[in-house]
Amino acid sequence: MSADQNITLAQSLARFAVQTRFDDLPEGVVESVKSRVLDILGICAAASALDTSRAVRQWVESQGGVAQASAVGVAGRLPAAQAAFVNGVLAHSLDYDDTHLPSVLHPSASVIPAVLAAAEASGASGKDAIRAIAIGLEVCVRIGMAGYNTETKNSTFFEHGQHATSICGAMGAAAAVAALAGTEADVCNALGVAASMASGIIESNRTGGTVKRMHCGWAAHSAVTAVELVRVGLTGPPTVLEGRFGFFEAWLHGEFDATGITAGLGAEWSIEGIFFKPYPANHFTHAAVDAAAALRRAGIVPADIASVTLGVPLPTLRTIGQPIEVKRRPETGYMAQFSGPYAIAAGLLGGGGLEVGLDDYTDELARDADRRALMDKVDVVADDRCSAIFPSQFPAVVTARLNDGSTVVEEVLVNRGGPGNPLSFDQLTRKFRDNARRVMSEGAMDSLERTCRTLQDTTSVQLLFADLIAVDPLLSAAFADATHSRLDD
Repeated sequence: MSADQNITLAQSLARFAVQTRFDDLPEGVVESVKSRVLDILGICAAASALDTSRAVRQWVESQGGVAQASAVGVAGRLPAAQAAFVNGVLAHSLDYDDTHLPSVLHPSASVIPAVLAAAEASGASGKDAIRAIAIGLEVCVRIGMAGYNTETKNSTFFEHGQHATSICGAMGAAAAVAALAGTEADVCNALGVAASMASGIIESNRTGGTVKRMHCGWAAHSAVTAVELVRVGLTGPPTVLEGRFGFFEAWLHGEFDATGITAGLGAEWSIEGIFFKPYPANHFTHAAVDAAAALRRAGIVPADIASVTLGVPLPTLRTIGQPIEVKRRPETGYMAQFSGPYAIAAGLLGGGGLEVGLDDYTDELARDADRRALMDKVDVVADDRCSAIFPSQFPAVVTARLNDGSTVVEEVLVNRGGPGNPLSFDQLTRKFRDNARRVMSEGAMDSLERTCRTLQDTTSVQLLFADLIAVDPLLSAAFADATHSRLDD
């Protein structure tokens, strides 16, 4: 039960969702939400040319249905759930979307596509959408934090092979969509229905497959669908979260911390603490990129290096360091995004974006002989100091042993993009433009940026998609052909 013993956890979240008004949101939360909308739409634009993006557009266009909402790269409008699916798939496809710590969730990629689709379908304003997104992000993070184990310092979801991003994302997005115009009962029922749709496993992080790209799209689709089903009469159990056969029992074997949901609910917000991603790769690799870039700035080049030891938190080792023979030989840019050795190569050789960008994670570069020679020199090991800091940060300690017999150590203990080392407005805009320029003109990028920055003043979120529904994936065909191809080809 929640802090109020008379209501369940879902009812507590529903009360929070309905009672929170736009004017209750701190200014920093409003600004953060607008920045996240810009960030997600830029990522969607960049991802629009991927094979998987073309596949999901082809699938939804074959389904038919009522024209309600916009999807990136789709000229006509789609049913709201289908539009949410497309945009959610694109938002997570490049592993460039934001991360909450220590829950290790990527909340925006599910919540924002779901809310924008539902808001467009219902005619909700930009202010309504901001409020709903803020609610959804908060609910998503709090459900994720309820599954964070303080003793193991890791997500229990993750330990069970579950993708908390999509599982909790479906719940947060459902609360957000229901909160656009629903009652407490509507939100509670939406959570109860969405819980039977929440899903996702993360084995593809280790050994390949593109299914993970679908996860946030399916979470967004499930959220919109759950709310639509509630509107026509379906209901969910009020004890859906803590019940004997509820969400936490099913996913976490009953091991959860209810205070992760209820403590400070409505008074304390998590949103400003969600880390923006400066690099288009698994977040566990980011500190390795920064450490390797520091070596480069110190004048060290690959020819100087005899060996590199990348020290990381123990819980991240499986994702970016094992199996080491796979991590040293990524076959595609997508696999390189989950490789610690590749992060060292990318940071040491330098690139675009904010240090490295999308053009640094191509299939060609993943198989480049020089990069592979460097990756062969990299061992990924658990580092006790990094493990002690994790998961409040994803730190790395890089020890480079040089051919002249000397050793250089670079420590990155605080990630870029979070409260301890935030990205500036100019840096976020630079990231957006580096992404969106692949399919959008300068004028179109200017227009979208202005709309996001003044979103609270817009009467319809459809304006966000004015220059996104007609993006031509052929404009970035070379990019798509070179990067992130299907791993089962």
